Amino acid sequence: MRKLIFGMNVTLDGYTAAPGDDIGWSVPSDELFQWWLDRERASSLTLYGRKLWETMSAVWPTYHQQPDATAARIEFARNWQDTPKVVFSSTVGKVDWNTRLVTGDAVAEITRLKAEDGGPMSIGGATLAAAAIRAGLVDEYQLAIHPVLVGGGTPFFTVMDRWVNLNLVETRTFPGGVVLTRYETRR
Repeated sequence: MRKLIFGMNVTLDGYTAAPGDDIGWSVPSDELFQWWLDRERASSLTLYGRKLWETMSAVWPTYHQQPDATAARIEFARNWQDTPKVVFSSTVGKVDWNTRLVTGDAVAEITRLKAEDGGPMSIGGATLAAAAIRAGLVDEYQLAIHPVLVGGGTPFFTVMDRWVNLNLVETRTFPGGVVLTRYETRR
């Protein structure tokens, strides 16, 4: 059975995006960016909701052409293009870059993917992850908590049907006061 990991940059007050889908507060330091790159390299499959897919696919396919492209960001772009991806959306018409589109039941497909042999899967996008959390499918949570309060927007966690008990497995501080916390679901 594969492991499912939900991780994102998050504000101290618990949002992955400020109102208007503003993520300008989440620019990572080089050290944090390297941590995210290492995490992405370890993932054998990435699952995206529509909004995060649109954000990622607008940047990473051509990032290597940017004049300020660093070696780590170019490597992230290569890895992003090469890693198999699944996008869950009923409104996205076409996907590229080693990606498959699923328009049906996301929970059923994630359950099927988890049951397969293979390396860990990462899930991105608060709405898609919320469905996986409610279904009890997420095995690990990775929060890079930025020292900013935005007062509203897209929450990392949405309303849940029941408690999810967790075990703390790592904490780490990055430049700029970003604190990483990793938790595993207690089964």
